[in-house]
Amino acid sequence: MSEFLFRHINKFVSIDHSQYQAILPFFEEQQLEKKEVVIEANTKCDKLFFVEKGCLHSSFIDTAGMEKTVKFAIEGWWITDFMAFNNQQLTEFKTQAVEASTVYSITYSAYSDLLHQHPNLERYFRNIWEIAYGASIIRMKYVFEYSKEEMFNRFRENFPEFVERVPQYMLATFLGLTPEYLSKIRAKKLS
Repeated sequence: MSEFLFRHINKFVSIDHSQYQAILPFFEEQQLEKKEVVIEANTKCDKLFFVEKGCLHSSFIDTAGMEKTVKFAIEGWWITDFMAFNNQQLTEFKTQAVEASTVYSITYSAYSDLLHQHPNLERYFRNIWEIAYGASIIRMKYVFEYSKEEMFNRFRENFPEFVERVPQYMLATFLGLTPEYLSKIRAKKLS
């Protein structure tokens, strides 16, 4: 396993290499192909994923049968249905690789054991949960405060890597736009 997760943990809590070696067995490294599904909707959400390389997204199918993306994760981000994972419930969301990706997964059982054996990591994961919650609040603020075009422009300013890497139809549904309208906004910006 690479040093990327080690460095990420050390942004929030201090661990040394011996503790890192002790926590590695709790995780499973997975190489994902583009479009590979790691969590199906309507199944128990039992894994949390750290993205070392690549991009994942979580989505659901709306009543009209359209896929709607609710979150993305790129390098250094965690992804799962946090509420379903924490409560060990069925998830309404599918989590899938947007591109070929390397992730580290941890099951709920292993996560519980990890925190029991390494209590200093509770602060690390608390920070991760807080960041995820904060990001969802900011997204809701964008929905209420900005026009569709302003929302896209703000998103592009804050997260340019997503605009470059994520298929337009996924980005459109994430922002509450149609792919056609997003195309018009992007074309307008280029002219």
